[in-house]
Amino acid sequence: MKQDVFGQMNTLTQSAAVDAWNGVLLGFMAHAAITPQHLGKVLELEPDFALGHAVKGLFMVLLGRREMLPVATEALNAANTAMERQPVSAREKLYVEALALYLGDLPSQAIQKFEEVLRANPTDTLAMKLSHATRFVLGDSHGMRRSIERVMPAYEPDHPGRGYLLGCHSFALEETGAYEKAEIAGRQALWMVSDDAWGLHAVAHVHEMTGNAQLGLDWLAGREDAWAHCNNFRYHVWWHKALMHLDLGQIDQVMALYDEHIRKDKTDDYRDISNATSLLSRLELEGVNVGNRWEELADLSAARTEDGCLIFADLHYLLALTGDNRADATGKMLQRIQKDAGRNHGDTAIRMSDPGVAAAKGLEAFGDGLYGTAFDFLSTTRGSMQLAGGSHAQRDVFERITIDSGLRAGRLDEVERILDDRRAKRAGGEDNYALARRALIDAARDGDDAQSVPAE
Repeated sequence: MKQDVFGQMNTLTQSAAVDAWNGVLLGFMAHAAITPQHLGKVLELEPDFALGHAVKGLFMVLLGRREMLPVATEALNAANTAMERQPVSAREKLYVEALALYLGDLPSQAIQKFEEVLRANPTDTLAMKLSHATRFVLGDSHGMRRSIERVMPAYEPDHPGRGYLLGCHSFALEETGAYEKAEIAGRQALWMVSDDAWGLHAVAHVHEMTGNAQLGLDWLAGREDAWAHCNNFRYHVWWHKALMHLDLGQIDQVMALYDEHIRKDKTDDYRDISNATSLLSRLELEGVNVGNRWEELADLSAARTEDGCLIFADLHYLLALTGDNRADATGKMLQRIQKDAGRNHGDTAIRMSDPGVAAAKGLEAFGDGLYGTAFDFLSTTRGSMQLAGGSHAQRDVFERITIDSGLRAGRLDEVERILDDRRAKRAGGEDNYALARRALIDAARDGDDAQSVPAE
C-alpha cells in the first residue's frame, strides 16, 4: 500500500506508479489534458490496480458518449478481475461499485458510493470531485454544496486538495445563489492552486449571473495560464468570455473567439457542441447572421440522434439540428427521446421524460417558427430544466428561447413574469439581454395603447 498526494492509501507497489497516480489525481482536479497519459502509465506499471481501472471507467462514463460505454464496461471487468487477484481496501472497492452503478444507469446511486468513501475518508479529494462532477451532470446543485461543506472542516490549510475543494465550493455556492461567497471562495482557490480552472470559471459564472460582463472580462484578463493546460474544458472558459462580449454587444470579438478558440478544433464532444450551439443560438436571438457555422455542428449532431446518454447533450444537438433546418434528424431525435422517456428504469429515463420531451418539442416548434407552441412547451419545462444538468448559465439558452418565443407570440405578461423570476434568481441583477427584452415589452404595450386611442 502506498500513500497518494491527498493522503489516501492505495494498492500500489511502485514509487513510479504512485508518481503517475498523483499525476492522475492532480490532473483530474485541474482538468488537465495530460491526465489520460498519467492514467495509462499507472495501469502499465500496475495492471492489477483495481482503483485505476475503476477511475478509467468513471472518466469514460462522464464523457456522456454512447461509444465510451463499452470501454467503461471493459474497465469494470478489469477492476473486478484485479480484485480477484489481490485484496483491496474497502475504500477502493467502493469506487468499483460506483462504476457498476453508473453503467447500470444509476449515477444517483453511484454518488452514494462516493459519499460513503467521504464519510470514512473526508479528505479523499478524488471522491469529492467525482461526487461533485456527477451531481453537476444530474443538476443537483444543493447536493454539490452539501457534499463539499460536509468535508470542508477536515481539510487542513496546507492539504494539497484544499484549493481544488474551494474551487468546487465556489461553483456550488454560485449555483445555489450565494454569489458573494462564491466569488470569495473562487479567488481563494486560485491563490492556492494557480491551475484551478474550475474555480476560475466559477467566478466567471458569478459575473455572468449578476449581469457584470465587464467585471467578468476583467477577471479573466491575464489569467489565461489558469486554463491553457486544460482538456476541452478550455473551450468552455473561452465560451464564458464570448458570453461577456456578447452581453456588451461586441459581436466581432464573439465571432473571433468562436472561430479561434471555441470551435478551433471541430470535436464532437457534447460539451464542446453545447458551447457552440448555445452561443450561435444566443447570437441569432440578437439578430446576428452566423453564416454557415451551423452546418458542421448539425453534421456532428445528426450522427448523435441515437446516443441518448444525457438529455443535456440531446437538447444541444437539437439546437444544431433546428439551427440548420435538419427536419429528418430532428424528428429522429424526438422519437428517440420519447422512446427513452418510456423506459421504466434508470436516471436517464426520468430526465428524458421531464424536462426532455416537452423541451425537445419546444425547440422543434421554435425552429419551425411556431412560437406560441414553442412557448407553451418550453414554459412548462422551466421548473424541471435544472434536472437536465449543467449550470444556470448553460441552461439560460433555453430560458432565452422561451422568452423570445413568448415575445414573438405576443405573450407579454407571461414573458414579463419569466423575466422577473430570472432577475430574482440573479440576486436582482439583469444583463443587457433581459433589459432589451423589457424594452421590447414596453414598446409593444405602448404600441397597443397608441392603437387603442381613437383618432380625432
